Amino acid sequence: MKQFHRMILRMLPGPFVAWLVVLLFLLVMQFLIKYLPQLVGKGLPIPVIGELILYNLAYMLVLAVPMAALIATLMAFGRLAESNAYVVIKSSGVSFPQLVWPVYVVGLLLTASMWVFNTRIHPEANFRARNLWQDIRSAKPGFDLQAGVFYDGIEDYRILVGDIPADNPNELRDVTIFDYSEGARFRTDIHAARGYLEPITDGSTLNLVLFEGEVHRKRPPGSGSLDRYERLGFDRHLMRISLEDLNFTRTDPTQGRRTDRTMASSEMIALVDSLEMTVERSRNVFLGLMEDLGTGALTHREIGFPVRDDARLAVQAASAQSAALTPFQGSTSMVSTEAGRDELVVRSVRSARARADGARKDMIWAQDRADRYRVEIHKKYSIAIACLIFMMIGAPIGLYVRKGGLGTAAALAVGIFLFHWVSLANGEKLADRGLLEPWLGMWIADIVTGLIAIWLTFVVWRDLRTIPAPSLPAFLTRRRSRSTPENHPSAS
Repeated sequence: MKQFHRMILRMLPGPFVAWLVVLLFLLVMQFLIKYLPQLVGKGLPIPVIGELILYNLAYMLVLAVPMAALIATLMAFGRLAESNAYVVIKSSGVSFPQLVWPVYVVGLLLTASMWVFNTRIHPEANFRARNLWQDIRSAKPGFDLQAGVFYDGIEDYRILVGDIPADNPNELRDVTIFDYSEGARFRTDIHAARGYLEPITDGSTLNLVLFEGEVHRKRPPGSGSLDRYERLGFDRHLMRISLEDLNFTRTDPTQGRRTDRTMASSEMIALVDSLEMTVERSRNVFLGLMEDLGTGALTHREIGFPVRDDARLAVQAASAQSAALTPFQGSTSMVSTEAGRDELVVRSVRSARARADGARKDMIWAQDRADRYRVEIHKKYSIAIACLIFMMIGAPIGLYVRKGGLGTAAALAVGIFLFHWVSLANGEKLADRGLLEPWLGMWIADIVTGLIAIWLTFVVWRDLRTIPAPSLPAFLTRRRSRSTPENHPSAS
């Protein structure tokens, strides 16, 4: 039996690693195809692009590891059935749980690893990837002149080139430069018949040599006795343009606001507890104000539980508050006193209503935010448990490969995998919208696939080709033989 266990454990790592690499390669290619246009043309260093891919490998691993575990288990048990080793195991009277328990141990270890990865490493990788994306999006495109198109990538400069020879991209023809370094009012216009870009040595300065041109500019006040206009001709003119604005700059990757996708599970649990306290405080304030206003027609959706009707009316409550005030003195008439009290009633009712609305909004906001964090917490745990569930599904399906071939088993496994992820995604959407409880929306996919895994395991376990048929007792055999038609007296 130990030999079969060792054989199964030896067959698992190879397919798992191979399929994990294949899936990661496909996901990386999809990532580059989707985001490559945002990376090209900004002069990003190769290590920065590699760092961005490394951070995004975190969510790729979350998708690839469960599927690789499913396919590896399917292939391992498929080979076991194809090599007739399973026939030997069945003939020796070994049950399916006795054969498959080492795979369940591997699934538990893989689940524990993904549990730690999903709750700690994945959120931090998402946080750093988001900060790096912000730095990349804020970076300006690299210096790239195109014929007939204004280039405005450099601050305070607008450059237009009429023609750029294909055989010599450093040569420029019909060059027009608008210099706004002294403001739009005192713009400097430079026109040249041709120009030349000198090689950039330090990467922060552009040397542009112009030939046969003119400079038109309006001198600002203070440069002379009068505000004058200048026109200068030149045979050769050298311009040094700073390119520091085009350099890619990094911010602190550990600083910034975190969301539910970038927070560790322990941090989200603490935040949910704080939000629950906020909900409870807002609910108590809301209920107290509504009871003071004398209304009890509140729905379960608004406050979490129904409120009994209160016999006090709003006017009575406000009148009781106004009665405690100091009465008007002097020769004030009774009419003016009643008018003042009515105004106090209206004001107190409006104030209580405004505070009740504010408490209700705070309560709903805190509850919705807490539910959103709960969804993410349960999601991280459910994806980790999916590794064990998929291995439980792959083992019995692999043993039945011989019935329909590898294509049938693989198609069934892919269908189960797609069903799981579609259910998980839809459950997350419904839970975020408040249509499902957070735990139900995130665990319904694992519950369904787990029941499928248990059913498949039970079917293989109870299959007569897996467990030898139990022999009947001797007295039952004799009784059956006596009750056969040949031995029955009426048969003659």
